[in-house]
Amino acid sequence: MKQTLLKRFSSYIAIATTSDENSETYPSTPGQLAFGDFLVDELKRIGLQEVKKDEFGYVTATLPANCDKALPTVGFISHFDTAPDMPGAKEPRIIENYDGKDIMLDAESNTALTLADFPELADYAGQTLLVTDGKTLLGADDKAGIAEIVTAMEYLIAHPEIQHGKVRVGFTPDEEIGKGVLHFDTPGFGCDFAYTMDGGAIGELEYENFNAASACIKVQGRNIHPGYAKNKMVNAQLIAMEFNAMLPEFERPQYTQDYEGFFLLVHMEGTVENATLNYIIRDHDRVKFEEKKAVMQRIVAYLNAKYGDRVTCEIKDQYYNMREKVEPVFHIVTLAEEAMREVGVEPRVQPIRGGTDGANLSFKGLPCPNIFAGGHNFHGKYEYVPLESMVKATEVINAIVKAIAR
Repeated sequence: MKQTLLKRFSSYIAIATTSDENSETYPSTPGQLAFGDFLVDELKRIGLQEVKKDEFGYVTATLPANCDKALPTVGFISHFDTAPDMPGAKEPRIIENYDGKDIMLDAESNTALTLADFPELADYAGQTLLVTDGKTLLGADDKAGIAEIVTAMEYLIAHPEIQHGKVRVGFTPDEEIGKGVLHFDTPGFGCDFAYTMDGGAIGELEYENFNAASACIKVQGRNIHPGYAKNKMVNAQLIAMEFNAMLPEFERPQYTQDYEGFFLLVHMEGTVENATLNYIIRDHDRVKFEEKKAVMQRIVAYLNAKYGDRVTCEIKDQYYNMREKVEPVFHIVTLAEEAMREVGVEPRVQPIRGGTDGANLSFKGLPCPNIFAGGHNFHGKYEYVPLESMVKATEVINAIVKAIAR
């Protein structure tokens, strides 16, 4: 299974599927449509039924039931776009029998995975690590999840003696830019519940996620020749800096953990005349989430009173905490916990400090907790995934399917 997963994952990341938040198409990039076509061919080849790619690029397929029991239909979902933070790798660098020491990724830029910065590396000594070249992200988020789902389905097809009910698989574009299930046909997918294979380290199991919003702050300045600027110039960049300084300093990602929310400045640009700040806002608690949005609005009101209506703030909600939708059917979380233990993985139930397609799917009527895919340090050049973790994720999928039949 290790070699199957390695070959499959390598073939997936060779196809560039970076999403683009500035695109007006869906999916946002043509590479995602190309990957969807590749995936359709593969799903047909391994023997899945009802394989389909729709007009929006969603790829779905069915593993028909092979027993007569009346069983719920379970789904497994992953996304095939990679984050726009940086280009994706064309192939993984393979480190077999990892020696537990620092890993130099790119000597020219002195980019390394170090135990000082990433102490969890020590947990994977002796395993096979897939890492980057120090210049790209790997794409384990979430092509590792896709490889695990497809490999699990291939295993079940090759072992018809394993009884199972109907299983649906779904693969989505544009998750990384918050549009992963915007056009997903949830009723047509036809599942009683599902799991996204989009988590991090081995053992992660999540049914809580951030409430999320984006915020765009725009400042209109007044540019005057600096030699004649007294009492006339209004520097938009300085007002923007003042706005950022007024946000709570310790509510930034580098100071938060567990259930603590944050503001994150993700992009800024400006001149004396105009400046723009783009933020994301996150909090697990809905009340605190709404308060964070209100804080921004209050700062804008203060600066407009001070400088004369020069600042605007546009806030858009992106997704909400799936907990309220999963708790009424909590047996699906328990089922995943038991499946993990069955294959020798200790579950680590924790809140997602992010979001998945499962959050929006849960609010579209499909309860959808999130299971580990095995990767670490997503969205950057330090990303890596232990191959053994991918094997265990594949085994967990099959254990869930078998448990439902029992």
